[in-house]
Amino acid sequence: MKKIILALAFLFFPLFIVSAQEIGLDPTRIWDFGQIQEGVIAEHAFTLNNDSTEKMNIENIDTSCGCTVSSVGKKILEPGEETELRVKFDSKGYSGKIKQFIFVNVNRLNDPVIQFVIEADVKKGG
Repeated sequence: MKKIILALAFLFFPLFIVSAQEIGLDPTRIWDFGQIQEGVIAEHAFTLNNDSTEKMNIENIDTSCGCTVSSVGKKILEPGEETELRVKFDSKGYSGKIKQFIFVNVNRLNDPVIQFVIEADVKKGG
């Protein structure tokens, strides 16, 4: 019985890790394209705002895959200021549910990385 419980724990442990990483992620930082055809370049514009009391410098933007590129309208945001974060996902070669991450690296000591997520269900062309 212990072996069965242990096996089930190892089987479902990765699901808990993924869920724990997403707890607390602002829903405005997640975008689901829904179903798209393979080969489509899907685009979305997030709003990136500086909710701190100090100037925020966007140092660089990393993505979890070369299939996703992003750009910002402004690299320096005064307190309360916002800019557009444009994200493009190239679905060529993909099939099924995907999740890609965008990491905006900023000069804030207590929150140096602002994470965004895009999702899609890519359908093969027929």
